[in-house]
Amino acid sequence: MFVDEVVVRFEAGKGGDGCVSFRREKYVPLGGPDGGDGGDGGSLILVAREGVDSLNMLAHRKSWKAESGEQGTGANCHGASGKDFTIAVPPGTVIFDAEHGHLLKDLAKEGDQVVVARGGYGGKGNNRFKTSTNRAPRESTPGELGEIRTVRLELKLIADVGLVGMPNAGKSTLLSRLSRARPKIAAYPFTTKHPNLGLVQIDGDRGFVMADIPGLIEGAHAGAGLGHEFLRHIERTGILVHLVEPEPIDATDPIANYRIIRGELEQYSADLAARQEITVVTKADLPQAEEIRRQLAELLGRDVLLISAVTGLGLNQLVAAIARALRPPDDKW
Repeated sequence: MFVDEVVVRFEAGKGGDGCVSFRREKYVPLGGPDGGDGGDGGSLILVAREGVDSLNMLAHRKSWKAESGEQGTGANCHGASGKDFTIAVPPGTVIFDAEHGHLLKDLAKEGDQVVVARGGYGGKGNNRFKTSTNRAPRESTPGELGEIRTVRLELKLIADVGLVGMPNAGKSTLLSRLSRARPKIAAYPFTTKHPNLGLVQIDGDRGFVMADIPGLIEGAHAGAGLGHEFLRHIERTGILVHLVEPEPIDATDPIANYRIIRGELEQYSADLAARQEITVVTKADLPQAEEIRRQLAELLGRDVLLISAVTGLGLNQLVAAIARALRPPDDKW
């Protein structure tokens, strides 16, 4: 199961209490205070790790608690600190305070981490309170309570290329042809229920990550059809590949469908709408495919590719176009 949003409660460990103790040995008069400090409570830490691709683990356990510190003892022995608890999440996880709504941390890349709940400090033993005028203190301090925080985690996939388009435009089929990803494919819309990632090889040394985003519909920017859940996954993509079906099964106009998706991107995020786009007409074997490609090229004033993920027509040209778009300015390949 793919989970890309979850609300979780984190409770850090309590600090151990300080100890009140006095040194008592047969031949040591006036031994004095020797109560040790309590140990610090453990903290809860989220860290981005490559290879983790979902928030499943957090979805199945909605409350996490770290170890508390141990109480101090006599002979100036400090209590052991509670162990920090580290939880791995996918790169691209954004963490919000669920109560106040503010951003805590964006774990955008491997190794990024944040302490979501800090453990309480251990209390002080009575040895800390001795002075020249108070040689037998009987006071200590209790350990501090650990932080308790409820957070909301959102996953925004990180990919070089994001596939967008209406439902049934051929995004999953294309991803399956260009990579080893095996998304669900069927002859009806809304087959894809969650984003899929695939690695597309350009040659032996180079490749790029492509994300298949579930089909968008009109009103997606306002949440229609789970639009927010889908749109946030293309916020981190480098470029967009916009797939247009030439003969939609619902008999809608392909050009109007293209404009609808562009409008949804613009209303969701101006930055996203400004992202570089490669426009592609799919299902080249259909009679109207070439005509729709020509109309789109005329409308946009740039080249529009024509492909068939079933026969392989135009796939090499598409991969080459994506490679050129992703190429750094100073790269010579």
